[in-house]
Parts: sequence; C-alpha cells; structure tokens
Amino acid sequence: MKMHFCIPVSQQQPDALGGRYVLYSVYLDGFLFCKVRYSQLHRWDEQLRRVFGNCLPPFPPKYYLAMTTTMAEERRGQLERYLQNVTADPRVTGSDVFTEFLTLVQLQTLNITTKNVALAVFLPDGRSINVEGLTSDTAERVLEVVAHKLGLHPELVGYFGLFLIQCFPEGRLSVVKKLADFELPYTSLQSSEVENCKIGLRKWYLDPAMDSMLMDCRAAGDLLYMQAVQDIEIEWMKPTQAQREELKALQKQENQTKFLELSQKVQHYGNIQLDPCTCNHPEPGCGVLLSFGNNEISCHITLPDGQTQDIVFQMSRVRCWQVTFLGALLDTDGPQRTLNQNLELRFQYSEESRQQWFVIYSKQAFFLSSCLKKMVSEKMAKLTEESPEMQIEVPDQGRSKKHPGQPSQKDYFNFLRKGKMKKSEGDYVWGTLTEEGL
Repeated sequence: MKMHFCIPVSQQQPDALGGRYVLYSVYLDGFLFCKVRYSQLHRWDEQLRRVFGNCLPPFPPKYYLAMTTTMAEERRGQLERYLQNVTADPRVTGSDVFTEFLTLVQLQTLNITTKNVALAVFLPDGRSINVEGLTSDTAERVLEVVAHKLGLHPELVGYFGLFLIQCFPEGRLSVVKKLADFELPYTSLQSSEVENCKIGLRKWYLDPAMDSMLMDCRAAGDLLYMQAVQDIEIEWMKPTQAQREELKALQKQENQTKFLELSQKVQHYGNIQLDPCTCNHPEPGCGVLLSFGNNEISCHITLPDGQTQDIVFQMSRVRCWQVTFLGALLDTDGPQRTLNQNLELRFQYSEESRQQWFVIYSKQAFFLSSCLKKMVSEKMAKLTEESPEMQIEVPDQGRSKKHPGQPSQKDYFNFLRKGKMKKSEGDYVWGTLTEEGL
C-alpha cells in the first residue's frame, strides 16, 4: 500500500549562476522528510529504472522553457503522486538504490554529516538499549542491532518496530509516528518539533492472535510482557478490577506466561490508543478517545452535554478512508517541520445498507491511517493462508525477514469482488494526503 508522502509546498531558490530553481518540501506521515530538487528526483528515477525497468510509475517530464504557475503546480502534484506510487512496491523500497538516495537527502536537508553517534532506544519497561552507530543508520539497521542485543530471533524482527514516542512526566505517552525502514532515527529526533521525544521499541502488529508466533522466543516474550505491563499502567488496556488484582499477583510472582495469557483476555489488549481528539459523531464537536486493534476501531465519545457513548467500528465494514490537511503552511521558508496541527481522517462505514462518514480531527491522523493499513494487511495475510483460491502473492516488506507481508491494494479489492468480504462499489482512497480529492 502507498506511503503517506506529500509535497504540500515548494519554494523558489536562487542558484549559483544567478538563476532560480524549485525546492520541494517532502513530508512523510505529516513530518518534514527532506527537501529536494526536481533534478535530484529525476536522477534517482533513472537509477531505479536501470534496476526495475518500466514497472515504475511515470515520472514527470522535463520542461525546457520557463514554467508557468499552472505548470509548476502540475509538476508538484505529479511528483507527489510519483513518490506515493513508487513506494507502494516493496521490491523498490527494499532496494539499495532506493535507500541510499533517501538516506542522502535526509542528511542533506538537516546539514548533518555522516559520523559516529550513540542512539538510545527505549524499551516498554523504561530501560534503554544503547546503539553505537552512524547518523546515516536507517531504522531497519538500528532495529536489527537492538534485536541482536536483546537476543531476538532474526525471523521475528519484523514483528517489532521503532516509534517516535512523546513521554510526559506523569507517565503518559503518545505515539507520534512509526519510523519507516528507510528513515534515519537520528535525523528524526533532530528534526522533531515535539518535546520530550524518544525512539521506542514496540510490537508492530494489531492482531493479538499473532502473539503465538513469538512465544517460543524468550526475548520476544519478554518484550510482549513489558508492553502489556506498560499498556495497563498507561490505561491503554481496560482490565476489570478482578483482572487487575490477578495480574498484579502474577506480576509479583514474575509469572510472565500466565500474565500474558490473562492479558490477552483484557479489553483492548494489544490496541494502540490515540491522544484525546474530536469527531463529528453523533454531532459535531464531540470529544473522542480512540483505541484500535483486533480489526476494530473503538471510540469512547463524550458529547457536548457531558454524556458518553461507546461505539465500535468493525474494519470489515470500513470501505475507505483518507487523511486531509485542512490548513495552509505558514513560514514556508522557515523550519516548519510538521503538518499535524490541522489534520482530519475520515472513513466511510457501511452498516445495514447505509453508508456513513465518520470524521476524526487529530494530530495523529497519519499514524491512525498507518494502523488502519496495518490491520487491513494483517487480515489479508490471514485470508491468504486460509483461502488457497485467492492465489495472491504476498511480498516481503523489506530486505530483512518479516512477518507475513502485505497483499497489494489491487489484490484486496479483487478478493472482495469474489464475495469473500462485503463491500459496496465506489472510489477508494487509502490513507493518502488529500488536497484535490484524490
């Protein structure tokens, strides 16, 4: 599936010969990723085509005369769509030519040289793993080093991910974003405008049944236990009073196996919770606390009059969703590094032959979209295993060994048309930034 790349703004810059060129600000998941020229992207596309041929999406053509405002805007949109489409192919995103270019432009954007650094990666229990490496090390590389230090089996590394996490004095935490394999954790920390941010290790799957794949590895079991303890402490999981007391007793006994077995029965086990935000249902201006996982989106809604409602949306009934940036970028020549102050995510929900749009206004809209895609990909991987007639090739997600991969968006809709899941016909927007009604 496509990544959340967008180019909401570009700036004219003077060159050394007295002319001018356009510098494009590329954002990933709502955060400034890099600033690049058309010529840099064009050379990169040529390198990719030497490896992958014509299976790549079309690249915007060169203009040999001065561009008009309309032409410049058209090119900006074309480059944005190119980045979204080229990153949808896991063969491309797992290649050296892809990663090496993006590593270079990330460093150049922040004027960071390649040098030795120490990076702290925090575990759910508060301890940190110190990684001695380079500023140019990707999240994939850092994750592999951390996994090795913890004794995590190499084939299980793909079940975990590195996250940019904001920590608060009272113990609460907020997941800012999941780092893509090709992102540089060091530059992500340096460029973040979010206070008190750390790089944290958490599991990266939302189907609790996948725990069973990890339990034979002691290190993986330890990580699941740490995260379950943390999720109870920060109230992402909702145990009953009886469950809470039993879990405390098992924790004192250091019985991790029994603790995890009971945790899996607790409401919202394995879910990710967003910061409090607002929504349009059942009326505009409602507060909402979102928790998602296990193929569900759980909403605890507070109405303007103070009354509360709990609503659960099943992912099998979500027809489509999109993230929209509602504002305008200010200070385009300055250091603005995030779009996340004016975002909405809306999804269309089908129930009893009715279609309804549910709108969420949240600075974590891009992260929510990533999690929705994750739930879809996990469901499709499971259906692939259960239904031989699907005949879908499930690609790896990168160069390292991963858990069952992601069928393409086309495969997903083809399977729906075979009648295995209910869906109405219509247009589909899967988590991409919407500026012109994609």
